[in-house]
Amino acid sequence: MTNKIPLAGVIGTPIAHSKSPEIHGYWLKKYNIAGAYIPMDVNTSNLKEVLKVLPKAGFVGVNITIPHKETVLELADLVTDRATLIGAANTLIFRKDGKIHADNTDGYGFLENLKSGAPNWNPSAGPATVLGAGGAARAVISSLLDSGVPEILLTNRTKIRAESLAENFGNRVKVIDWVQAGNILEGSALVVNTTALGMVGKKEMRIPLDGLSINTIVTDLVYTPLETDLLTTARQIGCVTIDGLGMLLHQAVPGFERWFGLRPTVDNDTRAIALQ
Repeated sequence: MTNKIPLAGVIGTPIAHSKSPEIHGYWLKKYNIAGAYIPMDVNTSNLKEVLKVLPKAGFVGVNITIPHKETVLELADLVTDRATLIGAANTLIFRKDGKIHADNTDGYGFLENLKSGAPNWNPSAGPATVLGAGGAARAVISSLLDSGVPEILLTNRTKIRAESLAENFGNRVKVIDWVQAGNILEGSALVVNTTALGMVGKKEMRIPLDGLSINTIVTDLVYTPLETDLLTTARQIGCVTIDGLGMLLHQAVPGFERWFGLRPTVDNDTRAIALQ
């Protein structure tokens, strides 16, 4: 046989906690594709050299995670507009012409998870509140604006960071003081937590949630635990709630399709694999 088995993987440090090998490994087996997906713990000082070598070893691409998502933009030959706007890449494609193509599928994963969990979501229904101003918030804001959300109310514990982020997106993003976060929930059609608050080992979210109504959709990018206190409280109020695991699963779809030539389906079995 002369055909090479395509290889892909995920690069970060640390990397042992990553769910990506289980997700991609499940799809490879499900669709009977000859290929492999490998976790690789790579330090920043070695990243450039590793990315040069991998295509020679049969790799067709890799996912990129913390702390390399910003650095790879400088190492890639081609960068998509959305990766440039977000300021980070999570998916690399090693092209046959030797060039590295960088993309960011986090916004896609967020939107697909949102649509799956709230099929009746209407982007134009009203403003969206986004909690947090990190890299994940950039991807969320970009995708929401592209979808037609009329206004985004952005709040972060460090206001200057939120203001810096908002400058990239124009006047449809309005920065609100963190102490006022509870007050902006009322009237918001969608609330998105992009912070680590509520995650296992992190501080709890202390924002008052009594402004939520049964018409509010609430989603949390945290998926450990699968149901955060934010989602529990929102569900008790009557909100449609969406956990963060689906974003992880859906953001993996475009990369898998580009590397292995088949678009996988995110289903209950995929979720079960990721939860193991």
